[in-house]
Amino acid sequence: MFQFICPPLPHFMQVGEDTYPVFGKHADRSNIGVFDLIVVTRGCLYMEEEQREIDISGGHYAILRPDRAHRTTKPCSEETHFYWLHFHTVGPWNAANEKEPFTLSKHELPFAQIEYFPFHLPRQGKLPTPQAIEEKMHELLQLQEQPSLHSRWSQQQLFHTLLQMLQEESGAAADNPYLQIAEAAALFFRRHYQDPLSYKLMAEELHFHPNYIAICMKKTFGCTPLEYLTRYRIDKAKQLLIHTNEPIGKIAEDTGFGSFPYFIRSFSKHTGTKPKAFRKQYRSN
Repeated sequence: MFQFICPPLPHFMQVGEDTYPVFGKHADRSNIGVFDLIVVTRGCLYMEEEQREIDISGGHYAILRPDRAHRTTKPCSEETHFYWLHFHTVGPWNAANEKEPFTLSKHELPFAQIEYFPFHLPRQGKLPTPQAIEEKMHELLQLQEQPSLHSRWSQQQLFHTLLQMLQEESGAAADNPYLQIAEAAALFFRRHYQDPLSYKLMAEELHFHPNYIAICMKKTFGCTPLEYLTRYRIDKAKQLLIHTNEPIGKIAEDTGFGSFPYFIRSFSKHTGTKPKAFRKQYRSN
């Protein structure tokens, strides 16, 4: 399972199709620097990615990593047709169960309102509706023959639709218990950030032990429940500081910080400046 931290979303680079005859072989490559999505419509490709066998038969797909070697384990036993698509991301990504979750860095923009989220994609799987995927690949090929800004924009939109189809058809999001619990906790915080909250209240709302919820959020968002809540409250405070004339004490109360001194400390820690200075910097007299 691949996990991409978004934004930014993975971006489309290039697409193609090929047909191998009997005894045909896929090229051996190493560290090509892009993800390689292979969708086989008929036949079968017999491959290996650093000792992990990957057989891709008709109606199946696989995604090869950008930082590893892959090779053919045996030639095709029948005529094999497939589409290939190269994509990448400039954001953090992870292969499940291989590394610790990414810790998201704090953004520097004063009013970015960026809601980071994880996007999960299986490394290989069967396509319940292979014809729909094949149609998307064909559309991408057609757009590639039209080198214009409009076609490039359309390609990115179509590519993101394709990724969503692969995720939904595989059931990756629905079958991931960590993701479900983490998203439920995040929604709980976003709805109740103005209220006094505690790990006990969170556990009672979600019906899970707080330690387990914390593990799920760490795996999904790269932060603890308290860190997530604090970031969200800080972002809401930024909105009020920029768009309203409310006293800073009132903003501290409205964003759930409870006490004025705690709000000042938290805001200064996360933004590097005090609320009054922040407002002065981004508001004209």
